[in-house]
Amino acid sequence: MHETPADLERLQQLLDESDTRGGAHLRAVITDERRLSAADLTEQLTGMKLLTLATTSSTGAPIAAPVDGIFYRSEFWFGSALNSLRFQHIRQRSQVSATHLPDEHLGITIHGEAHIEGAPDTLPQGFRDLCVEIYGDRWDEWGEGSLYARIQPRRMFTFSLDPAEAERLTAEMT
Repeated sequence: MHETPADLERLQQLLDESDTRGGAHLRAVITDERRLSAADLTEQLTGMKLLTLATTSSTGAPIAAPVDGIFYRSEFWFGSALNSLRFQHIRQRSQVSATHLPDEHLGITIHGEAHIEGAPDTLPQGFRDLCVEIYGDRWDEWGEGSLYARIQPRRMFTFSLDPAEAERLTAEMT
């Protein structure tokens, strides 16, 4: 975990505000018992987590593709090639959505604005150290011309379901 107490406080406020502003159906599915606190969320998001990142084309068509997501200081960071379609989209329309959904028991969805931060050697030292921890000492040598971006979340929703509860709910449906 690389979040400061202020990061955790800000993240908890975001989670609470997102929940409050969620629609009736969302709130019926993601009940208070199924929401993660900021502290619990950061524990779930150590290391690299595969995200499905959605951008939009110039015609408004959604384009979703996987990226390596790294949760750092309460924001997801990801890399891509300088000339990638996703970075072309982000340069023109910075609004993105991303979801981490490793299985039916955990889901994290972020809606926000992507900010291209730069090449590996220009990134904050704490993030660079985390990349070394995850990928090894030569992480910054992968793909010449790669850049990193972060998602500044506007809304974030978490869903966590205990496997025993999932079994009980499945049994009730059958």
